[in-house]
Amino acid sequence: MIGVLIFPDFQLLDAAGPISVFEIATRYAGAAPAIKVIAAKPGPVRATSGVEMMARKLGSPAALTTLIIAGGEGIEAAARNVCATKFVRAVAGRGSRVASVCSGTFMLAEAGLLDGKRATTHWQRTRQFLARYPQVKLEPDQIFVRDGNIWSSAGITAGIDLALAMVQEDFGDDIVQKTARQLVLYHRRSGGQSQFSSLLELKAPSGRFGALLTWAREHLDARLTVEDLAERAGMSARHFTRAFIAETGTTPSKAVERLRIEAARARVQSSSEAIERVAEATGFRDPERMRRAFIRAFGQPPQSLRRAARAG
Repeated sequence: MIGVLIFPDFQLLDAAGPISVFEIATRYAGAAPAIKVIAAKPGPVRATSGVEMMARKLGSPAALTTLIIAGGEGIEAAARNVCATKFVRAVAGRGSRVASVCSGTFMLAEAGLLDGKRATTHWQRTRQFLARYPQVKLEPDQIFVRDGNIWSSAGITAGIDLALAMVQEDFGDDIVQKTARQLVLYHRRSGGQSQFSSLLELKAPSGRFGALLTWAREHLDARLTVEDLAERAGMSARHFTRAFIAETGTTPSKAVERLRIEAARARVQSSSEAIERVAEATGFRDPERMRRAFIRAFGQPPQSLRRAARAG
């Protein structure tokens, strides 16, 4: 049985996305969907959109093999609900999968399930999360993260990617591919793919490290190591890394990679320049290294983006 935990002012797609994935997958697998929506207070629960979803009581933790916690504007109050966090801990304590979508990660953290563990959340929540839960190994650049039986995903539609990864684990490649096609998804994104919205934030850098990022964009063919950036910022490498993550929600190396990806993508899509030359000019040096970075960010290699741009 799969449980989807919601609360007042939850994000509707955080719940509906995974529900649809599991519904379609189980039907392809020849079984009836076994999914229930639950809440600390059963009955109609209103989402931020104003749409209501009917929820059952929490029930027995033993009844669930998977628990997915939605995110949304009401997560702050929901995470303080002792009944809900106790239930989440009990499900995880049995070894069942427990997952969060978007800001639902805050409930996992409040339940103590992320201490010392890897996790991710929506890019807009990164600074708040880091300040509140420094004991969590937050990976702000990931679409979803799995650490043991605890899963977490980034904003809203990333919950669909997380659910598809669970379907693959439960039913295998054939079922997950059929499910993705039924959902009319171009491809399934792996957990290591970058949160693209987070990448876009670096296009117009501001704040404490805005000038540094602008300088880095103009010198992409340089090494741009953490030590190089820290020296230019007048800080020790360790202090610089911590301050940079707190300010931007990502690591210095990931930020540099994103800047390189954006510069490389523009050249790949707008010119016939050799891929090897693009890799050299944007600091990747090795075309294979650039190809792997493109797949992490866009789910496809540079050549595919060039073909799509020409076709368009």
